[in-house]
Amino acid sequence: MADYKENIIPHSHQIRLEDRILQKGFRPKLVWFTGLSGSGKSTLASGLEAYFFNKNVSTYVLDGDNIRSGLNNDLDFGDIGRKENIRRISEVSKLFVDAGVLVFTAFISPFNEDRETARKLIGSENFIEVFVECPLKICEERDVKGLYKKARAGEIENFTGISSPFEKPTNSDIKLNTAEHSLDECLKKLIEEIEPKIRL
Repeated sequence: MADYKENIIPHSHQIRLEDRILQKGFRPKLVWFTGLSGSGKSTLASGLEAYFFNKNVSTYVLDGDNIRSGLNNDLDFGDIGRKENIRRISEVSKLFVDAGVLVFTAFISPFNEDRETARKLIGSENFIEVFVECPLKICEERDVKGLYKKARAGEIENFTGISSPFEKPTNSDIKLNTAEHSLDECLKKLIEEIEPKIRL
C-alpha cells in the first residue's frame, strides 16, 4: 500500500513572503514566550501585541488555553500530548509568519527539544525565544488560575513545575525576570530588542 504522503505536493503561489514584507513594511517574526504557568507569558505577549498593533503592524497572539480549547482540544497533558501540542503550534505559527504577521505564542513549552524544533521549522532568522523566568514559589503565590493549588492537591496530573519538569532554555534570545522587574520594565526591554529586528 502506497504512502499517502507521496501524493502531497505543496503548491507555490504567486505572492511570496518577500512581497508581503515589501507591502507591509516590516519583517514578520515569531516571538515565542516560554516559562512556568503564572510567570507572565500571556500578559507580556498581549502587551507587546498592543504596542505593535498601535504601530500598524499586523499581529496575532496564539495563547495556550485558547489553542487547547479549540485546535488542540483532543490532546492530553502527558509528554506525547504536549509534544504534539507544540508541533501543531509551530506549524500554525509558520503559516502566520508566511502570511506576513508578527505572531506571539504564549505556551509553557517545557521541553528544550520541542522549542528547538520550532526554531528550526520557522527558521532562526524569524524566531525570537523569550524566556519569562519567575521562581516557582512566586508563580504559586500568584496562582492566577488556581492551577497550582489543584496540582498540589493531586487534582491535576503532569503539571509543569510540580509533577512534570520544566527545562530552562539554554540559548534564549531574550530573558526576562518578572519577579525582579515590573511589567512596564519587561515590555520596554522587549520592544527595544524586537523592534529593530522587524523594521526594514
